[in-house]
Amino acid sequence: MTKLIIQIPCLNEAEVLPETLAKLPRSLPGVDVIEYLIIDDGSSDDTSGVARRWGVHHVVRHRRNRGLAEAFRNGIDKCLAEGADIIVNTDADGQYAGEDIAKIVAPVVALEADIVIGDRSVADNAHFSFFKRLLQRLGSTVVRTLSNTDITDAVSGFRAISRDAAQRINITTEFSYTTDMLIQAGRKRLAIKSVPIRTNSATRPSRLFKSIPRFIMSQGMTITRAYTTFNALRVFTLLGAALTLVGLLPMARFVWFFANGQGDGHIQSLVIGGALLTVGVLVATLGILADLIATNRKLMEASILKLRRMDEKLDRLEKAQKGTEAPFGDVDTAPARRKAS
Repeated sequence: MTKLIIQIPCLNEAEVLPETLAKLPRSLPGVDVIEYLIIDDGSSDDTSGVARRWGVHHVVRHRRNRGLAEAFRNGIDKCLAEGADIIVNTDADGQYAGEDIAKIVAPVVALEADIVIGDRSVADNAHFSFFKRLLQRLGSTVVRTLSNTDITDAVSGFRAISRDAAQRINITTEFSYTTDMLIQAGRKRLAIKSVPIRTNSATRPSRLFKSIPRFIMSQGMTITRAYTTFNALRVFTLLGAALTLVGLLPMARFVWFFANGQGDGHIQSLVIGGALLTVGVLVATLGILADLIATNRKLMEASILKLRRMDEKLDRLEKAQKGTEAPFGDVDTAPARRKAS
């Protein structure tokens, strides 16, 4: 059986949530079970109550607002715990068409992609202003280059994720998961695909950020941090090389004057150049240390992945022993049978 869970991060969405839930699919080709999950990120209204009254299968509620990245991360963890084979993330405000969930799920069902991004056709989207289209295209180009992926709408939150990909991705940012997730997926060589989708006009201002400059700054920091995490040696080596090159310039200036018998008046060039050379070497050395830490991170992520899968198998086995679910895969049920006999 293939199980799909559609998760929706929410913050004070009690008014619009019923319409969004009504448009979600009840059946899809290649999917046997569809369930819904609401992550109530500290709402002050009755978002959780509305979700339960509308028959949402799972509700995760934060006592206070923790941000979109944390809501997404906790939603993924809950979906995995509930046995989801495919996870779809969408918004509560109705920006994305519920009918298009079939489009982004299909490549995952067909084993053609690990992650599918809903492409909002930013270049000619009538619901976006000229400045927003320009900003989105620029940001997507940067992320596409850094992640080595062919994604044209990097910040689209409408995406489908296979179980394996969800287990491998570890969101660490506190702002938004979108770019962090793509850079990680590209680095881990997961199969990523874009699918054109439709969008509706915004019914309210974004709650993720209060201004465009703040959004640019936050996304820039997220991209820089994510890229540096997985490419530490390259980033620090290039930075150290740049500082070293700059440091060579004043030193070369001092050598020139010294060779012409005028070195006494230009000792400051030697001091500045030497300081920059020292900093450059230190930064390059930090790159080596950061690369070693990144290697340790890979080992830790591999261990976390194994623990997640072991926990999953133990959970399935426990349910099977209780008679609620059949075991799967290579779980050894012989000890349980011997005990029962």
